[in-house]
Amino acid sequence: MPRNFLILMVDQLNGTLFPDGPAPWLHTPNLDRLAARSVRFSTCYTASPLCAPGRASFMSGQLPSRSGVYDNAAEFRSDIPTYAHHLRRAGWHTALSGKMHFVGPDQLHGFEERLTTDIYPADFGWTPDYRKPGQRIDWWYHNLGSVTGAGVAEITNQMEYDDEVAHHAMAKLYDLSRGADARPWCLTVSFTHPHDPYVARRTYWDLYADCAHLQPQVPAMAYEDHDPHAKRLFDANDWRSYDITEDHIARARRAYFANISYLDDKIGQILQVLDDTRQEATILFLSDHGDMLGERGLWFKMSFHDGSARVPLMIADPELGHGRVDEPVSTLDVTPTLCSLAGIDLSEIAPWVDGESLVEAGTGSEHGPVAMEYAAEGSDAPLVALRAGRWKYTACALDPEQLFDLEADPQELTNRATDPGAAEVRDWFRAETAARWDLDRFDAEVRASQARRWVVYEALRNGAYFPWDFQPLRDASERYMRNHMDLNVLEDNQRFPRGE
Repeated sequence: MPRNFLILMVDQLNGTLFPDGPAPWLHTPNLDRLAARSVRFSTCYTASPLCAPGRASFMSGQLPSRSGVYDNAAEFRSDIPTYAHHLRRAGWHTALSGKMHFVGPDQLHGFEERLTTDIYPADFGWTPDYRKPGQRIDWWYHNLGSVTGAGVAEITNQMEYDDEVAHHAMAKLYDLSRGADARPWCLTVSFTHPHDPYVARRTYWDLYADCAHLQPQVPAMAYEDHDPHAKRLFDANDWRSYDITEDHIARARRAYFANISYLDDKIGQILQVLDDTRQEATILFLSDHGDMLGERGLWFKMSFHDGSARVPLMIADPELGHGRVDEPVSTLDVTPTLCSLAGIDLSEIAPWVDGESLVEAGTGSEHGPVAMEYAAEGSDAPLVALRAGRWKYTACALDPEQLFDLEADPQELTNRATDPGAAEVRDWFRAETAARWDLDRFDAEVRASQARRWVVYEALRNGAYFPWDFQPLRDASERYMRNHMDLNVLEDNQRFPRGE
């Protein structure tokens, strides 16, 4: 019998907090139970440490250089197949509740049904501009006000959104249980927490009053001691306008951890509905990218350091068993994995998929080097990275290369790129990078895309404006009881279970 799929996605969740499921000091009973029956990938990386490119890569199995989704305002083309297309084509019902940060007029990308609007804009307004290096666009760039303003609130923009996402996801599971649609289903539930701003409800904030992890392991470093890309991120985040204290850091991290517990409650409610309605599903839990959380003085994402680029990934499926896999893998692997579990042959589009199926993970099969790209705000040229075994390598036309031994140096404090003792490893990464990427061409394609989008956005905002934002319309005449329905049939069909 075909599997159902429940994909639980969160936003900006630091994967180092999930070394083998949630860290034991996190208050996450529901995710703990899910981890106990899952294959847990302790070293999973995003394809790009930013929302829209990371999500487009997760859905398509393609790196940004292939999909063209370079930044948070780059269009995700309608002709790129996603796991929603593959499953729907093979007979699955596909639905999305929540965020996916699609940019462009196509706001479905294979989903048959979308239950909420998105939390972020769908147009080209957030386009960076490599023609103006160092430019900071204040109205939408991150700033450290998220850190200095951290604290407690009972409702925020993001809480309102995630409360709605969970509500519609549970309603959809109830609806699926009624059996009106005999097809297998894939429901993607995508939250915006624990993404900053770092503001949490009191009930979750209080869980971390005595938390021993409210300060980073690596304190803030002097600006001049950072690598060139990190300096660009500091400048993009307007660091000179803020005086970040230890109390600010503790409050921001406390709220972040509290919002992980908030998500745990939401996920627990969704999984309870799944159990109560006696539906079985393969469950995936992951994030689009991480958050540096003050390590080295860095916040948010946009970096290849592990806090930003590493994400949790857990897959619960009886046939996969459970346990920990330490080999580096990628969110690019999700689409091939889903298709493999669904029995869908991807060979006809295999040349366009950068990920690998994880179905055989933990059985001795080897995963190739994990690739990452970044070409958005805070960069002036594309950056690329490879993780293979214990090593991580980063290259950019503007910057010195970086090579870190993650086993000996998990905090990535010692760049081994000029160390003669690591020359052989460095040369292998150089050759692998040169074989995979033409950085000059990558840069030219990003610049051309940005320039086109600046023209289009300015044109479309001049005069009458028709937004691309998804409008979740519901036909009230088909809900509850109406006079073209038989009340007896309706009441029977809408009940689950029947006869109890």
